[in-house]
Amino acid sequence: MTDVVSNVATEPGFTEFVSTGLQGGVAYLTLTRPQALNALSLEMIRAMTAALTRWEADPAVHAVVVAGAGGKAFCAGGDIRWFHKAYHEGDPLLDQFFVEEYALNYLIHRYTKPYIALMDGVVMGGGMGISQGAKLRIVTDRTKMAMPETNIGLFPDVGGGWFLARTPGHIGEYLGLTGVVIAAADALYAKLADAFLPTNALAELVASLQAQSFNSGDAVLAHVSTFTQQHAGACVPAESQLAHQAEAIDSLFGRATVRDILDGVSDAAGDWAAQTAAMLRSRSPMMLCVTLEQVRRARSMSLADELRMELDMMHDVFRHGDGVEGIRALAIDKDHQPRWNPVRLDEVTPGRVRAFFDSKWKAEDHPLAALGR
Repeated sequence: MTDVVSNVATEPGFTEFVSTGLQGGVAYLTLTRPQALNALSLEMIRAMTAALTRWEADPAVHAVVVAGAGGKAFCAGGDIRWFHKAYHEGDPLLDQFFVEEYALNYLIHRYTKPYIALMDGVVMGGGMGISQGAKLRIVTDRTKMAMPETNIGLFPDVGGGWFLARTPGHIGEYLGLTGVVIAAADALYAKLADAFLPTNALAELVASLQAQSFNSGDAVLAHVSTFTQQHAGACVPAESQLAHQAEAIDSLFGRATVRDILDGVSDAAGDWAAQTAAMLRSRSPMMLCVTLEQVRRARSMSLADELRMELDMMHDVFRHGDGVEGIRALAIDKDHQPRWNPVRLDEVTPGRVRAFFDSKWKAEDHPLAALGR
């Protein structure tokens, strides 16, 4: 498949792996690192932040469209191989990566102009962080969406606690703990997407935008909404696997502890329960407990406070958690045999879980202190 945004003139400030352009009152931002499924580097985060900040102040820009190049992914997340390398080299930019990424996530959620995300292909981790704050989140028949962090000893960050906590029922706990990959109908059902387009219609949508000049963000949104309505019947939330399992998810993942959840899933009958139990048993026991606590806390938090909490958590993950080991097992050595610490769920203590939520900074010194203030 050719890139959906391919014939917009590139702006002079083109940065490697992030292409920007402006046409007809619509700004286009394309992640151009397809060989890495458009995984985010710190340089890409900085380029996105600079472009969005510039466009927000530019009266000639009425809306922003964000896409991924290469035809396989919108964005597969952060560059976890670089995380591993930076940790072992003691690179201070590892901490800075998350400071700037979370600030970008907040900027997108609070963006004053329509921000439209074309979530085609893989949309995971950091890819969710740059799409969930969009005014219009469009998924396709190729969307593969997940917050898979517990599989590598991390937790659903980039605002994940906040947006997962706002899905129906206890879907947030289910998605956050298991890291299961969901498709377009599931995303619509879970309120993690707003509209569906067949993959082959994305280029047509962009071409229709480029064929016009818009004088307001509302006009851009109206145009896109009219276009997507033509395909509304092609994918509906009722077709979702999440919808079919909603009662079981709410009953099981609403339980008080990870041990209670795992026991319930293990006792349940059927393939879904067996697969879910297997996923939970393969994840980091510590980060399962941390993730459950994160999502539960996030239900009553503002986005800014939740992102500050995530930065506190991430600081601990790379110093005392399973993040480095999880990335080693999945992406570096690829032995898929992580040595979790602790190994067993019943060895995770409440005090150790709470320690992930302790901030190393005073409120006024927090790197994200300015968010929401």
